[in-house]
Amino acid sequence: MEHETHDAHEVTETGATHVTPLTTLLIVYGLLILLLFVTYWASLFNFGKANILIALGIAIIKTALVVLFFMGVKYNSKLTMLWASLGFLWLFFLFGTMGDYITREWIRLPEGW
Repeated sequence: MEHETHDAHEVTETGATHVTPLTTLLIVYGLLILLLFVTYWASLFNFGKANILIALGIAIIKTALVVLFFMGVKYNSKLTMLWASLGFLWLFFLFGTMGDYITREWIRLPEGW
Protein backbone atom coordinates (compact mmCIF):
# COMPACT_ATOMS: atom_id res chain seq x y z
CA MET A 1 0.00 0.00 0.00
CA GLU A 2 1.65 3.21 -1.16
CA HIS A 3 0.91 6.58 0.39
CA GLU A 4 1.65 9.85 -1.31
CA THR A 5 3.01 12.50 0.96
CA HIS A 6 2.35 16.17 0.35
CA ASP A 7 3.19 19.21 2.38
CA ALA A 8 -0.25 20.01 3.88
CA HIS A 9 -0.07 23.78 3.49
CA GLU A 10 0.91 23.62 -0.18
CA VAL A 11 -1.86 21.36 -1.47
CA THR A 12 -4.84 23.15 -3.03
CA GLU A 13 -8.40 21.92 -3.53
CA THR A 14 -7.46 20.27 -6.82
CA GLY A 15 -4.53 18.46 -5.24
CA ALA A 16 -1.95 20.51 -7.12
CA THR A 17 0.74 22.31 -5.18
CA HIS A 18 1.19 26.05 -5.46
CA VAL A 19 4.56 27.73 -5.38
CA THR A 20 4.41 31.44 -4.67
CA PRO A 21 6.72 33.36 -6.99
CA LEU A 22 9.75 34.93 -5.34
CA THR A 23 8.79 38.35 -6.70
CA THR A 24 5.42 38.16 -4.92
CA LEU A 25 7.09 37.25 -1.64
CA LEU A 26 9.60 40.08 -2.03
CA ILE A 27 6.83 42.60 -2.76
CA VAL A 28 4.90 41.48 0.32
CA TYR A 29 8.08 41.66 2.38
CA GLY A 30 8.68 45.20 1.09
CA LEU A 31 5.12 46.15 2.05
CA LEU A 32 5.68 44.76 5.55
CA ILE A 33 8.87 46.80 5.93
CA LEU A 34 7.03 49.91 4.65
CA LEU A 35 4.23 49.32 7.17
CA LEU A 36 6.87 48.95 9.89
CA PHE A 37 8.08 52.47 9.09
CA VAL A 38 4.49 53.75 8.92
CA THR A 39 3.93 52.31 12.41
CA TYR A 40 7.02 54.10 13.69
CA TRP A 41 6.02 57.36 11.96
CA ALA A 42 2.51 57.16 13.44
CA SER A 43 3.98 56.68 16.91
CA LEU A 44 5.73 60.05 16.68
CA PHE A 45 2.45 61.98 16.60
CA ASN A 46 -0.33 62.34 19.14
CA PHE A 47 -3.61 61.57 17.42
CA GLY A 48 -5.51 61.49 20.68
CA LYS A 49 -7.90 58.59 21.03
CA ALA A 50 -7.20 57.55 17.43
CA ASN A 51 -3.67 56.35 18.32
CA ILE A 52 -4.87 52.87 19.23
CA LEU A 53 -7.12 52.62 16.17
CA ILE A 54 -4.28 53.61 13.86
CA ALA A 55 -1.89 51.13 15.47
CA LEU A 56 -4.46 48.32 15.35
CA GLY A 57 -5.35 49.10 11.75
CA ILE A 58 -1.73 48.88 10.65
CA ALA A 59 -1.25 45.67 12.67
CA ILE A 60 -4.31 44.07 11.09
CA ILE A 61 -3.04 44.89 7.59
CA LYS A 62 0.37 43.40 8.41
CA THR A 63 -1.25 40.30 9.89
CA ALA A 64 -3.46 39.84 6.85
CA LEU A 65 -0.42 40.03 4.53
CA VAL A 66 1.46 37.43 6.56
CA VAL A 67 -1.52 35.08 6.80
CA LEU A 68 -2.48 35.37 3.13
CA PHE A 69 0.93 35.13 1.49
CA PHE A 70 3.51 33.66 3.86
CA MET A 71 1.12 31.14 5.43
CA GLY A 72 -0.43 30.36 2.04
CA VAL A 73 -4.07 30.90 2.98
CA LYS A 74 -4.67 32.79 -0.27
CA TYR A 75 -3.80 29.72 -2.32
CA ASN A 76 -5.53 27.12 -0.12
CA SER A 77 -9.09 25.83 0.01
CA LYS A 78 -12.15 27.92 0.77
CA LEU A 79 -12.48 26.11 4.09
CA THR A 80 -9.01 27.32 5.10
CA MET A 81 -9.99 30.87 4.13
CA LEU A 82 -13.19 30.52 6.20
CA TRP A 83 -11.28 29.47 9.32
CA ALA A 84 -8.73 32.24 8.89
CA SER A 85 -11.59 34.76 8.50
CA LEU A 86 -13.28 33.43 11.63
CA GLY A 87 -10.05 34.08 13.51
CA PHE A 88 -10.21 37.73 12.48
CA LEU A 89 -13.89 37.87 13.46
CA TRP A 90 -13.01 36.50 16.90
CA LEU A 91 -10.31 39.16 17.21
CA PHE A 92 -12.89 41.85 16.34
CA PHE A 93 -15.20 40.60 19.10
CA LEU A 94 -12.30 40.44 21.54
CA PHE A 95 -11.45 44.10 21.01
CA GLY A 96 -15.16 44.98 21.02
CA THR A 97 -15.50 43.71 24.56
CA MET A 98 -12.35 45.61 25.53
CA GLY A 99 -14.19 48.85 24.67
CA ASP A 100 -16.80 47.99 27.28
CA TYR A 101 -14.12 47.19 29.84
CA ILE A 102 -12.21 50.44 29.27
CA THR A 103 -15.24 52.74 29.42
CA ARG A 104 -16.64 51.46 32.73
CA GLU A 105 -16.51 53.67 35.76
CA TRP A 106 -14.58 51.92 38.47
CA ILE A 107 -15.97 51.84 41.98
CA ARG A 108 -13.43 52.29 44.76
CA LEU A 109 -14.15 50.05 47.69
CA PRO A 110 -13.76 51.54 51.15
CA GLU A 111 -10.65 50.75 53.16
CA GLY A 112 -10.76 47.42 54.91
CA TRP A 113 -12.58 45.47 52.21
